[in-house]
Amino acid sequence: MRARTGIGQWPVLRQIRGGDRLGRGAAARSARTEHLDPRVASAEKVVKSVCPYCAVGCGQDVYVQGGRVTQIEGDSDSPVSRGRLCPKGSASLQLTTGSAREHRVLYRRPHGHQWEHLDLDVAMDMVADRVIKTRRETWQWKQDDKVVRRTLGIASLGGATLDNEENYLIKKLATALGAVQIENQARI
Repeated sequence: MRARTGIGQWPVLRQIRGGDRLGRGAAARSARTEHLDPRVASAEKVVKSVCPYCAVGCGQDVYVQGGRVTQIEGDSDSPVSRGRLCPKGSASLQLTTGSAREHRVLYRRPHGHQWEHLDLDVAMDMVADRVIKTRRETWQWKQDDKVVRRTLGIASLGGATLDNEENYLIKKLATALGAVQIENQARI
């Protein structure tokens, strides 16, 4: 016969009879959960981060073991999110460890049907060449007899996870290129 007190008791009875009326502590424990360790117990270090999904900027604790991310949880020290994450933020571990994550540059040629792998240096050179070509082809010195010195062929859209310094540098680069269409996801 099962004991009427303690772990073996039905959880609702433990909640009603015990001191844990909200069911957040002892009333919610079972014999199995008594022997479980937290998922983050084996982490070597915790790195503070910001969720990359939207402009809110929820704080995250990133748990690392052996140089690999093992868990991501809400940062309870964050004044923005106070330890909470939405479903997307809660699933952000998949950004680093998911099987669908690509670790190589993929390129599909114009009108092509297949992706091919490129060396990172080749891909960066292609981007630089296209920026230079677009700027040359779309540069405007004047419009309606007014000096404008701009290009409408290049635009910039920053992300919510960028900090002020990164946004400042991106803005400076885009302005130096002559771009006038500069926006940030955090404002949209």
